[in-house]
This record gives sequence, C-alpha cells and structure tokens, in this order.
Amino acid sequence: MDPILSATSSRYLALGDSYTIGEGVPASGTWPYQLAAALRAQGIDLDDPQVIATTGWTTDELAAAIDEAAPQGPFALVSLLIGVNNQYRGRPLAEYRQQFEQLLQRAIALAGEHPGHVLVLSTPDWGFTPYAQAHDRDAAQVAREIDDFNAAARACCGDYGVAFVDITPTSREDGANPAMLVEDGLHPSALMYQRWTEQALPVAVQLLQTPADG
Repeated sequence: MDPILSATSSRYLALGDSYTIGEGVPASGTWPYQLAAALRAQGIDLDDPQVIATTGWTTDELAAAIDEAAPQGPFALVSLLIGVNNQYRGRPLAEYRQQFEQLLQRAIALAGEHPGHVLVLSTPDWGFTPYAQAHDRDAAQVAREIDDFNAAARACCGDYGVAFVDITPTSREDGANPAMLVEDGLHPSALMYQRWTEQALPVAVQLLQTPADG
C-alpha cells in the first residue's frame, strides 16, 4: 500500500448534496455514516466521514464548496453522489457531464490519486415520491432525465476506473413508501439509506482491502 495513504488510512471524505448530508435525518442515519459503521463492523478501520454536502447543491456549487473547505488528502475513501439538483433545475446534461468529470478528478486527487479508493453512488429517482406527485411532476420524464444523468456519470467512472454503485432501482422500488421517506415526502429516511449502504458495503470492502497501488 502507498505509504502516504496508509498513514491516513482511516480518513473518509463524503461529497454531495441532500442525499449525502441526509436532509431530515440525524448524521448517524445517513448512508456515509452507516457505511463507515458497517465497515468498522467488518474490521476495517475507517473514521466517520468528513462531509462536504448541502441540500440543493448542484455540481458547480459542490465544486465551489470544496474550494472553500479545502480538504487535505489523502483520504482512504472518497465518496461522491451529485446530480439531482442539476436535473431538478433543468440544467443541461452536457454541463453535468463536464462538471461531474471535474469533480471526479478532484475526488481521485483527494484519494491520493488512487481511483480505486473513490466510490460513486448513482442519483436516486425522486419522481415516484409523494412530493413529486403533489407538485404534478411527470414521473416518466424525471426517470428519463435521471437515467441520462446516471449514464453520463457511470461512463465517466468507467473511463477513470472508479467504482459506481447503482442505487437508483432501489429508490424506485420504495419511492412512495412513507417508511422510506422523511416528513417532507421527498428525502430518504434512515431506512432507505440503510438499503443504499447494503449495496455500497461490499464494493467499499473490496476497495479498502485492495492495496492502493494494486
């Protein structure tokens, strides 16, 4: 393992928006915190995450926040989940593709230039939620646009050798289930984040058990 990375092997940086900060749930219920706890339960030394995320952020707003926070790598794990607000605001797919790639490059740099220590989660589909229904949003259109954004992110991850975990089908399966949402009828509950964690966990275990130079 890279000697610099091994010296800071317990640090985790989580980058994103409301789905990372966990709008409406305690920090311990968010998927990054649940993931860190699940990894520790499997004997992998990982701190609770340093989080750079705020509800409503788009890709460019996350980039500006990273500039301001100036996190110092290397981190053993960097996660990235961003895009829903680009889609929600009707921002162009081409813009998202370019800005996502720039964020992915920064995530890799913060992971000590090791793409194998970066984990990307897909953008969930909010079009099935009670919030979307109450605001007369076209669920089929939202789904198509989310799929397009996720396809761009997945392709970019493939280009850089970064793990991509597709939690979007899970968000669709239970998108209207009140138990899987907080009171606003839009954002996931800790139970939904638990399902995402279950999907991300085996991938994260493999990443963290693989030498950084392997």
